[in-house]
Amino acid sequence: MIDIFDTTIICKKCGKEMQKSKIEKNGFVLRVVVCPKCREKIVHPLDEAEYKKFLNLKNKEYRVKMRLVGNSYAVSIPKEIVSFMEHQEKIMNEMVRLCFEDFGRLSLNFGVKGNA
Repeated sequence: MIDIFDTTIICKKCGKEMQKSKIEKNGFVLRVVVCPKCREKIVHPLDEAEYKKFLNLKNKEYRVKMRLVGNSYAVSIPKEIVSFMEHQEKIMNEMVRLCFEDFGRLSLNFGVKGNA
């Protein structure tokens, strides 16, 4: 299948050929084409859809149970979060980084270099 961004795209405002570029939003790298004259931007539709899925998940709050497993506690991570993360990068069976950030707040980091 041919990607639409592999073709020449002309700016509808000024008629100049748009240039490929990338922008970063919340850790996401989005492919864009930018007009060199008027700075009009078009985000790749697939990247934009993935970013919208991320924002939707980010704005949800989940209530999950904490269970005692041996000498540790386990917290279940909702399947839709893990499925989204698996789509972004392979994380299953890898170590993650758990930090005690503040009173009543833990952070769980996937795919961070230096995980041990």
